Amino acid sequence: MRFSVRCLEKRTVALKPHVPFALHDPGRVPLAPLPVEATYDTDAIKQNLAMMLRIRRMETLSDQSYKLKKIRGFCHLYIGQEAIPVGMENVLNWQDPIVTGYRDHGWHIVRGGTPFEVFAEMFGRVGGCSKGKGGSMHMYNVKNNFYGGNGIVGAQVPLGAGLAWRFAIENPTAPKNVAVTFYGDGAANQGQIFEAMNIAALQKIPVIFACENNQFGMGTSKKRASYETDFYKRGHYIPGIKVDGMNMLAVQEGTRWAKEHCLAGKGPVVLEFDSYRYMGHSMSDPDSAYRSKSDIQAVRNERDCIAQIKNFLVSEGVMTTDEMEKLDKQIKKEVDQELIKAEQSPPTPMSELYTDIVLGEQYSHRTCQGTVWNTA
Repeated sequence: MRFSVRCLEKRTVALKPHVPFALHDPGRVPLAPLPVEATYDTDAIKQNLAMMLRIRRMETLSDQSYKLKKIRGFCHLYIGQEAIPVGMENVLNWQDPIVTGYRDHGWHIVRGGTPFEVFAEMFGRVGGCSKGKGGSMHMYNVKNNFYGGNGIVGAQVPLGAGLAWRFAIENPTAPKNVAVTFYGDGAANQGQIFEAMNIAALQKIPVIFACENNQFGMGTSKKRASYETDFYKRGHYIPGIKVDGMNMLAVQEGTRWAKEHCLAGKGPVVLEFDSYRYMGHSMSDPDSAYRSKSDIQAVRNERDCIAQIKNFLVSEGVMTTDEMEKLDKQIKKEVDQELIKAEQSPPTPMSELYTDIVLGEQYSHRTCQGTVWNTA
């Protein structure tokens, strides 16, 4: 029997993000130095580019489908922020639970999902990741520890702390995994976030509180909504790190710093990703009321995460421009076919309306007269 072994070529480069790393040190536990270098594998970084292209094409088609009224209800797109899930997954593994808010399409596919599952879910089709019953805000893949997709602003943050708590209970000084709980700059003032941070700090829970700062909440700038806009400092007694969320390698190394901190038994950390969304907060947000097209174009020209990684791959001799154009066309073709497949799938039947409400055949209902058992 013959075995073939692929030799990975790893390279180390200096990090030069547009937004420099910044550290918040409360002085309670020793902290590692901020990252100055990134290591990458030449084959894996090609896959990183492919995934970023896949997310952007999927979200672009979602935008078009919504405007054609093929998607109803809420829809929050990830265009501009693709470097965050891709860079983080270079460090995380699928045993590290993830929970996020309603801007969740990209995270679903980096956790093993497909654009077809995302499209079908938004179209209300049987092949959707939540059987077509959750829609845009409720992608879900428990097999790979992706817990959504949550529609209530900030409500997922305590869930993420809870997902990580088990690791602290199992091994307080050296937990085997971390959980990452996401929220945006618009959710950063929610009281439940600070309650979760307090418990996480007390119990030394290995959770990364990841703030995706895309500069705007619903209809307004972060500067009009938050007195303190350095979100990595908002944990106060919890260490924080600010990372360029549009530089994939900076995201990777910032995540590595945060994960190693948690796995050392030092408790939680706040990780702020400085990024920018090109679309409105949701499809119903007329972002032209608070920013101009030239503002958006300026960020695209200077910081676009896909353009940055393409330029990096050319400068490193990993890929040529022609190879990347070929890859881009291939990804677009694949995602376009997934869209067609989702459109042709049958609608979720009405019989699904009453399923997935309770687990098992019986459930208990506690009353002041005692526990009553009911058949589901």
